[in-house]
Amino acid sequence: MELSADYHFDKEPQDVWDALMNPDVLAGCIPGCRSIEPDGPDRYRASATVRVGPISGNFTATVALSELNPPHSYRMTIEGSGNLGFVNGVSSVTLTPASGGGTDLHVDTDGQVGGAAARVGQRMMGSVAKGMMDRFFGCLAESA
Repeated sequence: MELSADYHFDKEPQDVWDALMNPDVLAGCIPGCRSIEPDGPDRYRASATVRVGPISGNFTATVALSELNPPHSYRMTIEGSGNLGFVNGVSSVTLTPASGGGTDLHVDTDGQVGGAAARVGQRMMGSVAKGMMDRFFGCLAESA
């Protein structure tokens, strides 16, 4: 499953970058997040409750950040599993100063989902993932 999206923030790139690198801000903005804790340099362990259509489940994930180029870009790799199956993905995030002020953020994601969540929600998986991404970056825009 591939997703791309663009978001605008009223803050400068450094402010958006700082919010993206702050585990407390992330925990408050990731839909269903129960915890996020450091797990080494540029690595985190997170747990979340995720709902896909009529089912919901708990996931534990490892998030690794790489190719950090503050405050311009980074790559994020997620490997997670839970009672509904698994999720693995890679995202590239790019921040650029917006011509009218603020920051434009572009994200490209390539992910795989398997197990019960994929079987039950296969037709709606793209819209569920896009909705979660929109909620996350909407919250981040208010927090940055």
